[in-house]
Parts: sequence; C-alpha cells; structure tokens
Amino acid sequence: MTVPAGGIFGVVGALAAFPLRLAAREVARQQGQLRRGVTRRTSHVVFGRTLLAKAGDAETERRFAAERRAGRTLLSENGFLRLLGLMKAPEASALSRQSLLDQSRLAASDLDLLSLFDAFEHDGEPYSFRDLILARKYAGLVAGGASWGAIARSVHRSGPVASLTAKSLNVGSQHGRADTIYLEGGQSELNGQLLFDLGSPDDDTLEELFADAEAAEEAENHDAAAALYQRCLAIDPSDAIAAFNRANCLRASGHAAEAAHDYARAIKLDPGFVEAWFNLAGLMTEQGREASARRHLQKAIALDQNYADAVFNLARLEFDAGNLAEARRNWVRYLELDANSEWARMAAKGIQFVDLQMARTAG
Repeated sequence: MTVPAGGIFGVVGALAAFPLRLAAREVARQQGQLRRGVTRRTSHVVFGRTLLAKAGDAETERRFAAERRAGRTLLSENGFLRLLGLMKAPEASALSRQSLLDQSRLAASDLDLLSLFDAFEHDGEPYSFRDLILARKYAGLVAGGASWGAIARSVHRSGPVASLTAKSLNVGSQHGRADTIYLEGGQSELNGQLLFDLGSPDDDTLEELFADAEAAEEAENHDAAAALYQRCLAIDPSDAIAAFNRANCLRASGHAAEAAHDYARAIKLDPGFVEAWFNLAGLMTEQGREASARRHLQKAIALDQNYADAVFNLARLEFDAGNLAEARRNWVRYLELDANSEWARMAAKGIQFVDLQMARTAG
C-alpha cells in the first residue's frame, strides 16, 4: 500500500507513535499532503491515539461518526504508518469483520473504535486469530463495565497489543467508574511507555499547544486561542491550519485586519484551502468590500464546485449588487446541491423574485 496520488491527510488528535513533522515529510515525498485538522479537501483522516486523553468517549464517537458520514477514509495510527510503508503489516489472516463479531460477541461499534485506536494486531479486516482472542477479552471487559475508551486508553501501556493475548485482563474501578484495565487478577495496572518514541521536545510542545489552542477555541476563548495558535506558528510557520484557525479566532474577537492577514497567510501556505478563501470572502463582505468578496467566493467555487455555502453567498452578493441574472444562476446551482434546507427555500424564493422582476422589466 502507498499514499494515493494527491491524497490529503488530516490528523485528529496528536500522533502518539510518530512525530507529525516526520509523517508530513514522508507523505509529501509520496506526493500527498498532511495537515492537522480536517478541511473539505481532506480525503483521509488519521485518528491520533492522544485524542483518547484529550476527548471523552462521546466526543470521539461523534467525531468518528461525522468523518465516516462525510465519506472519508479513516485510519488508525498503525494503519497510517503501514500505508506510508513505515510499519510492517502483521501476518495476513482471513477473519472478516463479521466473523470476528460473531465469534467474539463484541459490539460492532466497539470493534470499529478499538480498531481505530489500534487495540488489535490489525487495524481492519482481515483480522487474525490473535485479534479474535483480544476481541473476546475486550467483550469480557465490556461486560464487566468497561467502556471501549477505557480499554483503548489502557492497552498500549504495556507494549504491543498482541502480547496481551497471553495475559489475563480485568476491570478495575476508580471513583466509582470501571475505567482502568489491570493485568493478572488486578495486581498490576497496565502502564509503560508509548511505542516509536522518535519525537523531540519541540514536537511535544507543538502538539500540546495545538490541542490547547483547539480547546480554547472550542470554549470561545478566542483571544487565548489566537495567542496559542501564534505560538504554534512560531514553531511551525508552514502550518496553514493553525493560520486559518487563528484567523477565525481573531475575526470572532473583532480583530478584522489581523484576521484578513492570517487568512491570506493560510492561502499562501495552501492555495487550495477552500475554507480560507470562503472565510476571507465573508470578512470582506462584512467590511463592504464586495468586489474582493466576489473574487474570493469565485475562487472557492472554482476549487470546490460542490461548496454549497459559497454558491449561496455568491448568489446573495450578486443580488445585493443588482446582478439579478447572476444571482439567479447561482441560486439555481445551489438548489442542485441542496434542495431541502431552509437555505434552499430562501434560494427558491430568490429565484421567484428575480423571475418576477425580469417579467416586469420585459413587460
């Protein structure tokens, strides 16, 4: 397996097994792109194992479901490294996903999430006999009250997961929760170092800063988030996602000029960054710079012809400028992309209004 030509990889959560800068270098060597976060152009999403320590099970499940609905290819860390040719694939086997489910009685959602965080020898089907043994052990832990997240957070702490096939795993409770997995009758908690510790202090600092910046942005603490993203950019000036996120935070906190600068910076770093073109257009519209907004929206649509929001905003911009024929054309296109939402009803009303105005003019 190799990186698909032109593939765009997004990382959700920091990688535990491999420094992102080295992974990005290898992806680029194989004619792909690797970025933190996910954009419209992202084709593959890598779920970093450190996400388990940053997000709760419910948030991780929500993100997993959203990316799967979007039709992106989802990869575990090990699956990603195997795709890059940086990790040898385990011995081939013939157990299908359904066979593993039938024989282990593990819930399908638990199997998929545990696979995504490399709790098995294989990151997907075909699975091995060792994977079946692990699946049965995990099913027992779930029956004992453990969540898939508690299992995933525990199993990487003692070395390769395949080594757990010969060990007894038990659920331990702490603060009233079944959240710890123990070896050998509960005498020894799973612990140890993560594998592939090839990073540097800068790698660790950058990943922690980016995660903290995302958390601050999520909490709508925009000034703090912008400062943290700036620190990320000081370490890695090539990070278009950090520049874009910082621009969003600056815009939200009322620093329009700085936000425009960082949107432009994100676009310079990644000319195909559709959302950056779109958000910069929105900022230009807020400032009354319609011509600039129009150019940026047209660029976003040229990059992604299915970007419904950009099409709708361009239609509204043309309508406000009195370009009724162009507004109608874009609203018609919008209805091809979205026929059922509230925005679609607004587009349909816009078309009716333009048709009425044109009929009056013709009369």
